[in-house]
Amino acid sequence: MRRLLRLSEGRILAEQLRLLLGNVGSSVIPALLLAVVLVWALSNDSNALGLRVWCAAVVLSKLYSAHHARRILASGITIEHAHRLVLMLLALNMVDGAAWGALAWVTLDTASVTGSILVISVLAGIAGSSMSLLAPVLPVFLVFIALECIVTATKFWQMGDPAYSALALALTLFLITLVLQARNSAIAVRAAINLRFENVELLARLRDETMKVQDAHREAVLANLAKSKFLAAASHDLRQPIHALGLFLEVLARSELTATQRTVLGSARSVSEASAGMLNTLLDFSRIEAGVVDAQVLPFHLQPLLHKIENELAPQANAKGLIYRTRETHVALQSDPALVELILRNLVSNAIRYSERGGVLVACRTRGNQTRLEVWDTGIGIDALQHQEIFREFHQLGNVERDRSKGLGLGLAIADGLARKLGHELSLSSIPGRGSVFRLTLPNARVPVISDELETTHTFVQRLDIRVLVIDDDEAVRAGMLQLLHDWGCKCEAVESIEEALISARTHRPDIVISDFRLRKQHTGAQAIAALREEFGKDLPALLITGDTAPERLRDARASGIPLLHKPVAPSQLHRRLASILADMDK
Repeated sequence: MRRLLRLSEGRILAEQLRLLLGNVGSSVIPALLLAVVLVWALSNDSNALGLRVWCAAVVLSKLYSAHHARRILASGITIEHAHRLVLMLLALNMVDGAAWGALAWVTLDTASVTGSILVISVLAGIAGSSMSLLAPVLPVFLVFIALECIVTATKFWQMGDPAYSALALALTLFLITLVLQARNSAIAVRAAINLRFENVELLARLRDETMKVQDAHREAVLANLAKSKFLAAASHDLRQPIHALGLFLEVLARSELTATQRTVLGSARSVSEASAGMLNTLLDFSRIEAGVVDAQVLPFHLQPLLHKIENELAPQANAKGLIYRTRETHVALQSDPALVELILRNLVSNAIRYSERGGVLVACRTRGNQTRLEVWDTGIGIDALQHQEIFREFHQLGNVERDRSKGLGLGLAIADGLARKLGHELSLSSIPGRGSVFRLTLPNARVPVISDELETTHTFVQRLDIRVLVIDDDEAVRAGMLQLLHDWGCKCEAVESIEEALISARTHRPDIVISDFRLRKQHTGAQAIAALREEFGKDLPALLITGDTAPERLRDARASGIPLLHKPVAPSQLHRRLASILADMDK
């Protein structure tokens, strides 16, 4: 009780006062009506004046209390003025309690038995109702109830009637009961206010943490966007010279060279192909991010694909002294063979890259209507804590020095992204120091396989008797394209802008247009081709070549509907595409 009598700390006390003052307004009208009814019911010749004075005192006390409460609530309860307000309420309720207690002095001497019962009932009811109204600030209630009971009990003792004396004792017990109930109510009110403040603080902290998380997420998104833009710009700028280099090396390879020169040329081609491979890895990852990878699901036999990858990657394993094995299979699968090939190529390349002894095994197991394609290696293995991390982009194990021979750390990210695109499960089991096995689960073919169309190495010997218009803003690329196309038997013009392309085409109408996607002055190859087709017909064959890896540019290029090749373009790939267009023109 002593602790409850101590006023709460600032903000809790302010809430307690706000609750108490809010209760005052609801008690005014009932109290005024009750006072008037008592005057009407108890008034007689002996007490009329005193009862009217009492009624006026109660009415004035209640009206002032209501006015005071409304004014304080309107102006707001500040923590600094809370204790001063408590003192004011103590004074007001001392007066109010004494006024109600005075009812016994005014009426009991002249009242009938029925009137006395009415007075005692009213005083008990006032005491009980004050408990629920004033208990939020316990000292205020105690002052009110003490003054009411003391004034009333004094009158009972003064009357000298044993019945009234007993009633005074009962009133004392009633007072104790009300105080205990008020104590419990005060505890509940304080706990509720504390809980509300804790909830408010919790919500504020939650709001702060949410804002921090949102800020961190926004920073991560901006950082990722900046990374993507940097990679796209760097990739585009690097693709231009590497693309031109490939063209010049192809022209040089078709020249008469000494044995030493051909050896040097072979080394130069290897370096160029390695650089192109890294850039193509970036492109594969960017295409997945851009959402421009479309799955062409069809039934196909797995074994030709396994043979193709073995023919291409087994020499890398042999060069490291690894044994490369592929188990024969007759299974037919239902998926996109090109994307499955890309997934498998990345998994096998990763296995070879991280194995220094032993070998690599590619096999499959059929269970029901599914086949699990497995790539086993005897490499460094992967700790269980890293099983999720290795599928993040640019994450590499054991390559703190960033050895470029170990790739860019995108192979598994690409494999995981393509597997999710196809709806296939890609899982990993590994023992550190002993090796790993990656498993790709694919559905079996639902219909018979008519034919498999895996791309094979293209040897181009066909001369191309066509007129080609090349549009590219890079001088080295234009020079390389001119020499290579002339060597293939093409008549070729190379320009750098849409305006020059229109002038050249009006002089010599091209059979096909080959344009870089990104041109100067924010123009695109799609715009250049559209301008040429508007003047020379919508059936003018065209081909876009781009070095961009930015997702938005890849989407724009794809949306143009024009066949698209990505720099650096292998000369064989370009020759094959031109030969295909020439075959379509002859039909």
